[in-house]
This record gives sequence, C-alpha cells and structure tokens, in this order.
Amino acid sequence: MQAAEGRSVAIDEMDREMERGLRRLRFSDPVEAVFLREYLKSRARMVPLWAFLGTLLYLVAILGDLSMMPDVAPTVIALRLGLFLPYAVAVVWIMRRWPSPATYDRLALGVGLLGLSLPMVMLVFSRSDHLFVYQTGSVGTLAFFVIVLRPRFPTVLAGLAAMVAIQIATTGLNGSFDAVTYSGIVSFHITLGIFLALSAYFAERVDRQNFLNRLRGEALQAQLTALSERDPMTGLYNRHSLRRSRHAIWAPGTARTISLLMLDIDSFKLYNDVHGHVDGDACIQRVSDIVRKQVDEQGTVFRYGGEEILILLPDTGQAPALSVAEAIRQAIEGAAIRHDGLPGGGVVTVSLGVATGRTDADDLEELLRRADTALYAAKGAGRNRARLADPEASLPASAIGRPSP
Repeated sequence: MQAAEGRSVAIDEMDREMERGLRRLRFSDPVEAVFLREYLKSRARMVPLWAFLGTLLYLVAILGDLSMMPDVAPTVIALRLGLFLPYAVAVVWIMRRWPSPATYDRLALGVGLLGLSLPMVMLVFSRSDHLFVYQTGSVGTLAFFVIVLRPRFPTVLAGLAAMVAIQIATTGLNGSFDAVTYSGIVSFHITLGIFLALSAYFAERVDRQNFLNRLRGEALQAQLTALSERDPMTGLYNRHSLRRSRHAIWAPGTARTISLLMLDIDSFKLYNDVHGHVDGDACIQRVSDIVRKQVDEQGTVFRYGGEEILILLPDTGQAPALSVAEAIRQAIEGAAIRHDGLPGGGVVTVSLGVATGRTDADDLEELLRRADTALYAAKGAGRNRARLADPEASLPASAIGRPSP
C-alpha cells in the first residue's frame, strides 16, 4: 500500500509487526527502511539546533572549570574550545554531506563520549577541593546524550556503558575520594546509567509503536481513497475521480489541448443474454485491462457506466488521439474474446468516438457530447470502428452515457 512521502508497506506486513511486538526494537526490513527514513529526517532537522545549544551549554560550563578546578582550568578550556567546538561544527557539516541513520548515531555517540571525557580526564590531574561537586556535572552530559540526541537504543546502550566506565575510571584514578565516597560515585552512576538505558528503551519502543500506528493509519486512508476513486470490478477510475481530474485539467487560467475517447462494447446486451452476467463482467474486465495497457501513461481511463469506458488524453491532438483509439480497437479485436451471440459466431469488438478541444474553449460536458455523438456515428456505420467528432454536431445532454445496442 502506497502511503505518504513515498512510503510503501503492505497493511498486512504492519499487522504482522503488531502481532510480533516490539521487544527487539526492530521491524522487518520493509518497515524498518521506512522507519529509518523518518528517523533520519527528524534527527537531521534538529542537528544544527542541538549543535548550537549543546555547544553553548558546554562552553558555559567553563565557569565551573574556573571555580571548581582552577589548577587545570586552562587545559580544560583549551580542550573545550580546541576539540569539542570544532567537532560540533563538523557534525553539522557531515550530516549535510553524508546523512544516514548510522552516521547520526556515530556522531551522537562521539558527542557524548567527547563531552564527558574531556573534563573528566582533566579531573584525574586536579587537586581541587571541589572535585566531588564537579564530577556530578557528568549527569547533564549523560542526560543530553539520551534525552536530546536520542540515538537508537544500541547506540544509547554502548554510549552509556562507555561514559559510565570513563566516569568511574577517572574518579578512581584521581585518588582524592575515600572508599565510601568513591563507592557512592560508582553506585550512583551505574544506577543512573541503568535508569537512562531503560528510559531510552521504552521511549524508542513507544516511538516505534506510534510510528507503526501512524503508518498503518496512512495506509488505510490511502486504501480508502483508492477504493473511493476506483471502480471495484475493473480497477479503472470512476466518475468521482473524473470530477477530480476535471478540476486538475480545466484549472483556471490553463489552455491545453485535450482529447476524449468514448468506448462502448459492441452488442454487449446480446453478449450478456447469451453468455450470462458472470461472463459479461469478465468481458468488461478483460476489455478494461486491454484499454489500460494501450493507454498506459498517455492518459487516464475511467469506467463511465455499464460497458462504456472514457479515456482522457491531456495535451493530445486529434490525430494522435485517433491513433490511440485505433490501437485500442485493434487490440480488443485481436484478443479474440468469443461472442457466441453474433451470427455465425464472432469476437468481441468495440466502437469509439473521439473528440478534441481546448480547455480554454471547450468544457468537459461539451467534449463528452461530441465524443458520444461520434461513438453513435461509429455504431451506426457498422460498429468495430473509431470515428472523429464533428465539432458542429452534438447529442442532447440526456443521451450521454445511455446504453447503446
């Protein structure tokens, strides 16, 4: 089912995803591909904003470097300005140049690791009396990584494990914390890491569930729209779609050449009487398929009523339109659909009327009248032929679409 923004996933595939559940945080390949496109779009859009705000907050932390670790503050500040700031700028550039979900996750992981390790590595060499308070600032980096950057869960898990390990290792290497304080730091950051990991897991699970529900809703809406615009038996567009096409082709201010082909199956009432209505429906379906293949991308095919088919050919003049009509006629006759009601046996044939006009001079109703007049002229001349409309001739409006013999 075709959904919005090029998404193409069958509804039954989404139903299977819902039945499987989302514990593994991964869809089947078709659904996962659509999810990753949306994931990348939402994350890439936010990269410049979080790069600016995150860098700003990270540089504001220089005030803490000066007040709480004055002995190593110059080095920490140099690292913030010399490493983190260029990295933030590089993140924006890389995401514009090589955008992908994997690239985003790696860059987000780099932000988290670099943001935490730069000050914490320098903490190893500081002998300040405020190191306990200073190291708590890592909580902000962990939260920023999980809540603001929001990479996919495997990246979150790897990032949290690495950052907590860096936190524990650097505070231990400093040697200034007694055993009780150090054990408190270790237990706090391990607990925080687990809590943030669980939060990230359930947040992505909810995101994926919402995505699946939204995608399924869009697919169902597209299906309902298609059903409302298509004839259920033939798959051709219906009269409701004709009104929509009319608004598009006859848009105000446009001046386009337009040709209409009105097609009617010859002696179709007799076909139904002899073969029955089930075979009659199959005959209409077969003819419709042939017409659709012959028209292809040149125009739009509608089931106009009963055994009548209408073809709209925008930007097509009289001679090309007549060629299309003749190709359709020959293809249907060549299909050799048996018609036992004809004297001596025979095959199903069609008659066509062709009318050409300009959207700034002829409205749809006028062209329909002329095409219908030409159709009846073709039938009157012996059927199984295509006729051009006489611009001066027309049938009454009440004659349009009436069954022909």
